[in-house]
Amino acid sequence: MITRRGDLEQEEKGLAPYACRAASSKGRDNPIAPDQLRTDFQRDRDRIIHCSAFRKLEFKTQVFVTTAGDYHRTRLTHTMEVAQIGRALARALGLNTDLTEAIALAHDLGHTPFGHAGEQAMAACMADHGGFEHNAQGLRIVEYIEERYPEYPGLNLTFEVREGIIKHDTAYDQPASDPRFLPDLRPPLEAQVCDLADQIAYNAADLDDALKMGYLQEDDLSEIPWLRELFETARRQAGVTARDKYVRYRAIGNLYDAHVDDLLATTAIALEKSGVSTVNEVREYPERLVRFSDEFSERLATLQQFLMDRVYMHPKTVTNSERGKKFVRDLFAAYVMNPRLLPFKYQAKIHSDGAERVVCDYISGMTDRYLHEQYRSLFHPEIYK
Repeated sequence: MITRRGDLEQEEKGLAPYACRAASSKGRDNPIAPDQLRTDFQRDRDRIIHCSAFRKLEFKTQVFVTTAGDYHRTRLTHTMEVAQIGRALARALGLNTDLTEAIALAHDLGHTPFGHAGEQAMAACMADHGGFEHNAQGLRIVEYIEERYPEYPGLNLTFEVREGIIKHDTAYDQPASDPRFLPDLRPPLEAQVCDLADQIAYNAADLDDALKMGYLQEDDLSEIPWLRELFETARRQAGVTARDKYVRYRAIGNLYDAHVDDLLATTAIALEKSGVSTVNEVREYPERLVRFSDEFSERLATLQQFLMDRVYMHPKTVTNSERGKKFVRDLFAAYVMNPRLLPFKYQAKIHSDGAERVVCDYISGMTDRYLHEQYRSLFHPEIYK
């Protein structure tokens, strides 16, 4: 038997009453014929995976620059981890896993090279030209920049996926305001799950990478008693003679589990107390319903401050960040001053979009490696090969 779209949409009727359903989507800007096998949200997921902006994430910095080693997270592997965590959370809560996955896979498409440092530099360059924010840039990519179909620009994604992109909200991501996407209302629960799946992923992964790369030592974790206890528990679980890397693997797994367990328990209570029974009621509820407990949130604040002080502000990280900012600033100025340096297809957009916005699109779409190559070619031709 072949499972077709209608069968999948029928299965979605068994989701929680406040879950989004593909058959009830607010649709696409450009209507298209339904797919025989996939729901609209599954189709969005596939369009995102196959777009060029998604592939570029492989060579974009998450925290540690892509040339720093072979095993730390990149923007792509981080995105995959967010999607995996998001699916698991959505399934446990009776939500739409396909919508959750699609939003998660698209949530970082708008990031510049060199992580948040690159975004800070680009925001400064664009301060007098409409600004730059990576959620808004991600939406611009899926609505305008990607070129996949002759009938329309962008990927032509559903309203719900695009809403999840523009409203992405974490400690490091601020939702952009767009009047088309109900800015005064909450996003659906699937988007809320993605926001916290992102936080879970970077909290645990950044700690893991920092330990693996020597930015932190296990003894440093004594500054956070509850985190140190996780590692001591992991050592007992792995066996006192286990190699340190196996202890670290188990401890990071325990950290993931602690996030997930607290989120699911707290969110289940919040949903029951709220009394919401539809997507619209979720949107109109005065606060987000997917959340951590107050106690666990305090723990996370301590962990995030520790990571900020010891990892994100580590001299090696700051050095790479400052280098990345300089690359972005210098290339931006050079391209705006002489747009003929741009590829022809970008030059063609200057009349309609303006030189600064076109240059912003071009640079923010680069990988770390390609930006570095262009910088060396333009400013250090004597060493460029």
